[in-house]
Amino acid sequence: MSEIKVDEALWASSIFPEGMVVRWLIPDGSMVSAGRAVAEVRIEDALHEITAPRDGRITIVRGEHSVIDPGSLLATVGD
Repeated sequence: MSEIKVDEALWASSIFPEGMVVRWLIPDGSMVSAGRAVAEVRIEDALHEITAPRDGRITIVRGEHSVIDPGSLLATVGD
């Protein structure tokens, strides 16, 4: 199983310590491919795509509009 986390580097030039999950691009339980965009997160005024680390079935941990911190777990990808 692999984890999908928010890269702490996305906060490199941010003033605020929090972001938000804007939306999921795939439904919970879907099969995803490595490198596919699965979610959009907003950190200050910037919108970032989050990608799947590997092929597998995604289990979403944080719902849309959830507040996130650097390194937050968003989802897992399993077999």
